[in-house]
Amino acid sequence: MDPVSHTVINLIIFVLAIYVGYHVVWTVTPALHTPLMAVTNAVSAIVIVGAMLAAALTETWLGKSMGVLAVALAAVNVFGGFLVTRRMLEMFKKKERKSAPKAEGAGQ
Repeated sequence: MDPVSHTVINLIIFVLAIYVGYHVVWTVTPALHTPLMAVTNAVSAIVIVGAMLAAALTETWLGKSMGVLAVALAAVNVFGGFLVTRRMLEMFKKKERKSAPKAEGAGQ
């Protein structure tokens, strides 16, 4: 018998990952948000592959449904990441200046 349950250890790791992730994301300077989103999209793509492999190797319906849920959530994360990256890149594009409309009858 283990002195500490594996569930407790996994829960501690999960809580620490949330804490570290929160502080890492909120201390990133705005100039690095787009590269950070690109990296998180890559990580989420790896999570999708891992979730598909894990779901394929399970034999119970609970394992398969949790695998499908993991794939769906990671796919939403990738899609949202691409939308945010696109929006951030549009912020850096030069906007065309509109010419001022000419006032009618100004020279009369």
